[in-house]
Amino acid sequence: MSLIRSTNTKAEVNFRKIISSTFYPLGYRYRIHYRKLSGKPDVVFVNQKVAVFMDGSFWHGYKSKNRKTKLSGKYWPHKIKRNMQRDKEVNRKLKKMGWKVVRVWEHEVKRSPEKVVSAVLKTLKE
Repeated sequence: MSLIRSTNTKAEVNFRKIISSTFYPLGYRYRIHYRKLSGKPDVVFVNQKVAVFMDGSFWHGYKSKNRKTKLSGKYWPHKIKRNMQRDKEVNRKLKKMGWKVVRVWEHEVKRSPEKVVSAVLKTLKE
């Protein structure tokens, strides 16, 4: 478990490459792992007040109710449930501060990054 990265994963780096080539010509600038905000978003567009979180499918409970996990004990289900609660708390807190929050699944970025980029661009233009 110690080898699992929380920042600069392959999907995250590829996503940043795509948004750099797409958004820089449009004049959008972003910061990564912005510690001034709650939850440390993966990508933040400060001027537009948009925070983008890239959530891992396992860690943030993608279809967790349908998944029959082989992980034993009470630790993992509790950990994943707490992560999901924390995500909701962070969303609420940022929205209260006037930020727009975009949450994308890591597997979505791997499968169809164009859809994710268009969703972020739509949020930036709102």
